[in-house]
Amino acid sequence: MGEGNDKSLESWIWDAACSIRGAKDAPKYKEFILPLIFAKRLCDVYDDELNRISQEVGSRAKAFKLVKHDKKLVRFYLPLEPEDPDKSIWSAVRIPPKTKEGSEEEKRQVGEGERITSHLRGIADANPLLKGIIDRVDFNATTHGQRDLDDDRLSNLIEAISAKRLGLNDVEPDIIGRSYEYLIRKFAEGSGQSAGEFYTPAEVGIVMAHIMDPEPGMDIYDPCCGSAGLLIKCELVLQEKMNLRSKKKYAPARLYGQENEPGTWAMANMNMIIHDMEGEIQIGDTFRKPKFRKGNRLQTFDLVVANPMWNQTEFKEKDYDADELDRFPKGAGFPGSKADWGWMQHILASLKPGGRAAVVLDTGAASRGSGNANTNKEKDVRKWFVEQDLIEGVLYLPENLFYNTTAPGVVIVLNKEKPRERQGKMFLLNASREFVKGDPKNYIPDEAVVRIADTFKSWREQDKYSRIVTREEIAKNDFNVSPSRYIHTGEADEYRPIAEIVEELNVLEEEAKVTDAALKAILKRIGV
Repeated sequence: MGEGNDKSLESWIWDAACSIRGAKDAPKYKEFILPLIFAKRLCDVYDDELNRISQEVGSRAKAFKLVKHDKKLVRFYLPLEPEDPDKSIWSAVRIPPKTKEGSEEEKRQVGEGERITSHLRGIADANPLLKGIIDRVDFNATTHGQRDLDDDRLSNLIEAISAKRLGLNDVEPDIIGRSYEYLIRKFAEGSGQSAGEFYTPAEVGIVMAHIMDPEPGMDIYDPCCGSAGLLIKCELVLQEKMNLRSKKKYAPARLYGQENEPGTWAMANMNMIIHDMEGEIQIGDTFRKPKFRKGNRLQTFDLVVANPMWNQTEFKEKDYDADELDRFPKGAGFPGSKADWGWMQHILASLKPGGRAAVVLDTGAASRGSGNANTNKEKDVRKWFVEQDLIEGVLYLPENLFYNTTAPGVVIVLNKEKPRERQGKMFLLNASREFVKGDPKNYIPDEAVVRIADTFKSWREQDKYSRIVTREEIAKNDFNVSPSRYIHTGEADEYRPIAEIVEELNVLEEEAKVTDAALKAILKRIGV
């Protein structure tokens, strides 16, 4: 197993990341660290596959020859071969080969970064599935003539990664997967505003997956998948459910995602493979150019899980008008300056007739514009969703869970085919107190995850926690669907959350500016 195996996998993986320049700087190097740990897993699994074959053919040397001849014998063929075939595959990455030109030390000085880059590109060339995923980083890259990651630090990182074996017999896919996600979460902690682009807290993803309750063979989609955490949680919840039913043979869910950022897209693919899951992750701007299509319509799915970037302002009315995929129906359409309900319309259009979705949005998306005498485009779209009876329920989350904001967030659950007894109604759950204070972020403990999911799935009403409300009551409250409006948890919850109030004040201020400009234009025309 190698030295360091007395440590937990999570602490080892974080120590490896910190080996470059300590915990504070580790997130800056995530694009170097993640592919190397991924490559270590590939190498150790490949070793295990070679060992299995060598038991049948008599030696590792023969196994190498056989696999070279028929690469389909292994999941990923690695064009790496140590000088001694009985040594580990990773040793070919870890230690530079001896050459006629000089010693190992001299070889190392010629370019460790170049050597590692070449190895990873060789792996990608041999495996089309890994193209752009494992080979997108240049370990020899420089900025203003200075190496981004010098050879000494790269060597430190490789040595730290070498401390644990990550093969099939050493660590289950779920354990290595959870540890990899732990590393991604630690990077999110140190990444400030950018973290929300790639990471949704694990416990939020698990709650959403339990509420979605996936069944074998379902198609599951995330239009802005980040590091693919929400898709992975759905498959993990499915596996857990099948284990409880003692079912060993079943069709896994089919996972589909799209991500705009190339580095995050690569992270998502590595995360899926390291969890031993298969899926299709496309790259590109989902809002303007969704990749999953069937002819001139969107491809549709059984379930959608998503955490779009909150309150995006980059999409204008022309972006909605230019849509050729019927994503923005008459009566809904342009939701104003913020894209939250634009994403909800894309997600609705991506659902099969009986499909369901769970979407994380800013709390303001559930209430903005309500109680305001002026027209509000966002409220109009929300009203359309309520009147079409598409919202199954809304879950109000605790504050300070997400890495790019302290705002609480809500999960809005859509259902295109509510059962008859739930039609015209909505289930609201206020989980604002279901958290434990953490550093730097709060988290939802395991028992609360179970309580939230079970209560939501069963539509169980509970004082100061959950309520079934009718469409008529929602209409009377001017289509505010925030659970905090209907369920007071006691203590300080008699007043509304500050984040929600500030958001509404901002909307009122924007509308006041528009009204003021219109009034000035009228007065100017009449010469006042």
